Amino acid sequence: MRFAGPCDPVAPRGQRGCGGSEGAMGRMYGYDLGCRFINFRPLGFGANGLVLSALDSKSCRKVAVKKITISDARSMKHAFREIKIIRRLDHDNIVKVYEVLGPKGTNLHGDFFKFNMVYIVQEYMETDLARLLEQGKLTEEHAKLFMYQLLRGLKYIHSANVLHRDLKPANIFISTEDLVLKIGDFGLARIVDQHYSHKGYLSEGLVTKWYRSPRLLLSPNNYTKAIDMWAAGCILAEMLTGRMLFAGTSRTIFFPLLPSLMDLKAWNQILTTPKFSIDFLEKILTFNPMDRLTAEMGLQHPYMSPYSCPEDEPVSQHPFRIEDEIDDILLMEKCSILIFNQTSQFFKPKTCK
Repeated sequence: MRFAGPCDPVAPRGQRGCGGSEGAMGRMYGYDLGCRFINFRPLGFGANGLVLSALDSKSCRKVAVKKITISDARSMKHAFREIKIIRRLDHDNIVKVYEVLGPKGTNLHGDFFKFNMVYIVQEYMETDLARLLEQGKLTEEHAKLFMYQLLRGLKYIHSANVLHRDLKPANIFISTEDLVLKIGDFGLARIVDQHYSHKGYLSEGLVTKWYRSPRLLLSPNNYTKAIDMWAAGCILAEMLTGRMLFAGTSRTIFFPLLPSLMDLKAWNQILTTPKFSIDFLEKILTFNPMDRLTAEMGLQHPYMSPYSCPEDEPVSQHPFRIEDEIDDILLMEKCSILIFNQTSQFFKPKTCK
């Protein structure tokens, strides 16, 4: 016997409409998507907003829905940049975005500046690497498999001239059924055309402190794709040992202190792993970003040889260019003026008659 489900036309009334109990959780968290999404459950927080899981009654699939509130020019800039980037990225090791909606489930049609809230509807993943690591270290084979997929995704992301800037276990999602890894949460991602200097134009203090490269400590406004590779090296060490390699307590950590902040138990565990893994980590966790392995070089390292397949490690066919960054700046300036004018009208002082 098969019982009617929430996507069936004969489903119980309370499970079909937005007025039923199944939509109450979404409303409790301030989600306003009309009646299409039901069975909301909290998942966590992304860089720019709250994330809930839900059932899409239109496609009958479970999804993750990220809510981004736009309240000022800064939040608008971050939302616009994230949406622009994720709409173009399409790769097996990147969380797939299905659509971006406005309030009441409105289709944005490329323009969300008139809304104060947007929703990113994306692929639902069972768990993330942080939750897996709470149960202890991974086997070396699992760590190696996940690291290969992480590098495969990074190769594509970097070829699109995008820096993730917030790689950490909580932003790496895992399907436990088929052991597929996917990179998610591009809330702090940035377009960086490698043919131009971005010195002084990059934000500082973005990467979570435990995965922050020395370059960000010494030159916080001038960095490259190598910052993602440092974070990837820290993540591999954590998978192999079950411990954070640089578990500092301060947000400002100077490089001379890094050896004393390194978890010696974690490093000693790494020294017991095969020589290829040690050589691999040493080449990723090197101080000079110019000497650090790129994602493509990492995939070719002997440590990745069981999975390496250059023919199946694609790059972006439509990378972002400097023009995309300039367009963003001009658009944000226009939006800042618009927000300022709206605010000025709202707080316009009363004149005496």
